[in-house]
Amino acid sequence: MPLALLALIAAAPPPSATPTSRLDEPAWAARHAAKLEEVRRKHPDLIFLGDSITQNWEKHGGPAWDDFAPGWQRFYGRRNAVNLGFSGDTTANLLWRIENGEVDGISPRAAVVLIGVNDFGGPHWSVADTLAGILAVVAALHARLPSTHILLLGVLPNAWSDHIAAQTAALDAALRRRDWAPMNATCLDLSHIFLRNGVLDRSLFFDPLLDPPQPPLHPTAQAQERLSEAIEPALLKILK
Repeated sequence: MPLALLALIAAAPPPSATPTSRLDEPAWAARHAAKLEEVRRKHPDLIFLGDSITQNWEKHGGPAWDDFAPGWQRFYGRRNAVNLGFSGDTTANLLWRIENGEVDGISPRAAVVLIGVNDFGGPHWSVADTLAGILAVVAALHARLPSTHILLLGVLPNAWSDHIAAQTAALDAALRRRDWAPMNATCLDLSHIFLRNGVLDRSLFFDPLLDPPQPPLHPTAQAQERLSEAIEPALLKILK
């Protein structure tokens, strides 16, 4: 690992890069316990780590825009995959999960990571701090899973607010500039999937369909399948 990166991680970390649990939330604690058991039982070849966008792949039934499970089954059902997405997680929460058992005793061939947008929400962390959090997540994964290739996805474009949309674009630009090879990682920026003529395609998000409507943040099930299709070439190279 480059000395500059080691120095960055070793320095007093910002809150975004400080492992932080949510064990005081019963649903989160129960999901963590269940995922520890699932990982132990399955010894997955492929893991997905992230927040609600990743966890949504477990949703089944209801309107078509909210029925994600068929897409997961289509792309990952035969790949011995485990979904480690936790709604509401920040980089700090994901870092705590990595350091507290969710990747222990396994050696998956690939780990897909999508995290960071919640750092801009409740905590209101900066782009620099969120980048530090993502670096800490990838470094922690690489330390525990040195033979696993990490596929880091850029934070998806959104309209949570004008400020967060701008932060997201700045973060993705910073992620693209990084050399991820020393941590056996590849970064994919898939923003183009969610843009039409350079403008966010709001039809690809289900939040405006909620009652009451919310700003676009979470892809629909159909848009998430587009995401899987875009990931597939890189994933095939790793898993072949």
